[in-house]
Amino acid sequence: MWNGTMIEAALLTGVPLPALIVDADERIRVMNPAAVALLGEAMLGRHHAIALRHPEVQAALGRALREGVGGVARQVVPGPSQDAVHRVTVTPLPQGAGVLCVLEDLSEAEQMGLMRREFVANVSHELRSPLTALSGFIETLKGAAKDDPVARERFLNIMEREAGRMNRLIRDLLHLSKVEAEERVRPTAWVDLVEILRATKATLRPLSDAAGVAVRLELAEGLATKVPGDADQLVQVFQNLMENAVKYGGAGGDVVVRLTADSLPKSPALRVEVIDQGEGIEAQHLPRLTERFYRVDGHRSREKGGTGLGLAIVKHIVQRHRGRLKIDSVKGAGSTFAVILPLE
Repeated sequence: MWNGTMIEAALLTGVPLPALIVDADERIRVMNPAAVALLGEAMLGRHHAIALRHPEVQAALGRALREGVGGVARQVVPGPSQDAVHRVTVTPLPQGAGVLCVLEDLSEAEQMGLMRREFVANVSHELRSPLTALSGFIETLKGAAKDDPVARERFLNIMEREAGRMNRLIRDLLHLSKVEAEERVRPTAWVDLVEILRATKATLRPLSDAAGVAVRLELAEGLATKVPGDADQLVQVFQNLMENAVKYGGAGGDVVVRLTADSLPKSPALRVEVIDQGEGIEAQHLPRLTERFYRVDGHRSREKGGTGLGLAIVKHIVQRHRGRLKIDSVKGAGSTFAVILPLE
């Protein structure tokens, strides 16, 4: 014969969220498998305050047990990388049989909300400076500098630069939105990496010549160089990496673009390394380089036309191609950005 606890346990098993029942004596009587996975089997039969320690949750449980009033509470459990956030719904059971608690994990939704807020704040910050400059110079040109051709020329040049900065930011935002939308759709066309690398080098020739930087291609012989890919997006990847290497790799130095064989867990692969001889990047910055708007040197990046989105775009394109992006750098000894793309 089944008793009441067995029936409760069987019913809660069908609930996909962590759910538990607290007795009138304030001990946990029943836990479903999701609750056991979250809180641990040792919590069964223990006082609820041991498993659910948050004051807001304890207050809601107290009202439900003493007054028969249900409610919703928020529980935040600090974690090593991010906090775990749960919405705890407390429902009194009939005839004083205890309280049903259901925990809904809001961690991902909270994290996405935080990312959206930070993204909007960053975009607003990036646009505010050039817009403020443009507004100020327009006001000056309409007033004090209206009849000063020298000042007018200088201000117009600055306005052109700031407008270009906004255009680059909007362009990169559109690119980022597009690659994120397509990230789950793997490319089906085949592209030749050697052709892409040579074309990208040629495109950047004016920039490298102006910077006094030589870009050298080192292509291993005998390789199959075609991979499944989106040619336009891969050009964008290597143009971004080569351009960064030229800009930040140190005037008068070399940038080496090396193509070699490699492997990924489920496929042979090709590895493209973009190696510069610049001042390098300190270790604490490396894990964050692909974050949106993250800059090691914000002022220097803006001066060179950077938007802070380039490596974020590179990361998403490489992920769409089921590849890997690896960054190695030693302060004072240059940097290596490696893209590993599967051959199958």
